[in-house]
Amino acid sequence: MTAQVVVLGSGYAGAGAVKRFEDVNDGTAELTWISEHDYHLVLHESHRVIRDTSVAPKITIPVDEIKSPETTFRQGRVTGVDVEDRRVELESGDAVDYDYLLVALGSSTAFYGIEGLAEYAHTLKGLDDAREMHEDVAAAAADATRSDPAQVVVGGAGLSGIQSAGEVAAYRDEHRAPIDVTLVEGLDEVFPGNDPELQGALRKHLVEAGVDIMCGEFVSMVDEDTIYVGGGEDEEPTELDYDVFLWTGGITGQPELGDANIDKDDRSNRVYADQDFRTSDERVFAIGDTALIEQGPEEFAPPTAQAAWQAAEVAGENLFRAAKGQSLRTWTYDDKGTLVSVGDEAVAHGVDVLPINTFGGVGAEMLKKFVAARWIADVSSIGRAIDAWSDM
Repeated sequence: MTAQVVVLGSGYAGAGAVKRFEDVNDGTAELTWISEHDYHLVLHESHRVIRDTSVAPKITIPVDEIKSPETTFRQGRVTGVDVEDRRVELESGDAVDYDYLLVALGSSTAFYGIEGLAEYAHTLKGLDDAREMHEDVAAAAADATRSDPAQVVVGGAGLSGIQSAGEVAAYRDEHRAPIDVTLVEGLDEVFPGNDPELQGALRKHLVEAGVDIMCGEFVSMVDEDTIYVGGGEDEEPTELDYDVFLWTGGITGQPELGDANIDKDDRSNRVYADQDFRTSDERVFAIGDTALIEQGPEEFAPPTAQAAWQAAEVAGENLFRAAKGQSLRTWTYDDKGTLVSVGDEAVAHGVDVLPINTFGGVGAEMLKKFVAARWIADVSSIGRAIDAWSDM
């Protein structure tokens, strides 16, 4: 009997795994691909839409351009996974049975219980989020009743926060819009946990782009008009008035997996997976931001696009191997470097085979464009990659 394999999610992990599974499948298994959206979003370029919504078609790839005709695609939002009955439940009320399942649903934004944060902040987890951010930034800047600049605050100075702040600053410059941009980070430096040389280069680019930086105090509360930063028993918080607030401060697992009987991290609700992507249920695999993929004792792969691309190659093949009853491959993350944009500028760090550790300028900009274009070409076509090049 033909094995039924199901992949959930159309992000980097899901799309990449589908491509790899199709490459190795010899007819042993039938693949069903399920996603809420009928396109793949090049998520690490979604911040570009904050500046210019016309970029959106360049970074969205229809699933029909990615999958083969033999793969069945079902559009729908997953509401649950029943591992006992091997069934994926959809919001429509339908269910899809599986023999082997790959969960690649990505992550949701972590709000850490901060009062008002989920209610008042934008997030950046999809295309609609980026469009809404663009609309609100444009509306705040165009408000003729005000005499002071619009206040746009970005919370969290990780990769998404830095790039989003850079895009708001670029929008301001291109439109000569009255906007002040502030980047708030609870830890002591931008891009926390990374090489100080890279942190310094990013700080320099942000400052040159006209972004104000506040580090060392966490957001403690948000209301309709004000962000409260820091504060404590004997200290009053700093108050930031805002018109638009974007929160990029962390990730957590998807609620759809809350009741699934597989081992998850209690705090983040992300699924534990071995280096072969198998979870505590031998028929369920997990990959991408959904998963905490073991890389050693108390070590896990980073929740980045680069890691998802790499892992998808092995995960897609392992789905086929599981269906065939073969041994599974293991995967180890290989850090090939970091590329970060700040508006039209970029910083590259730790890139394989290059003798310079950290650099910017045209070289970094072209390298970042190349990486995005290569991914688009891999999952779609060279023509689509060329078309998207100028907007990366």
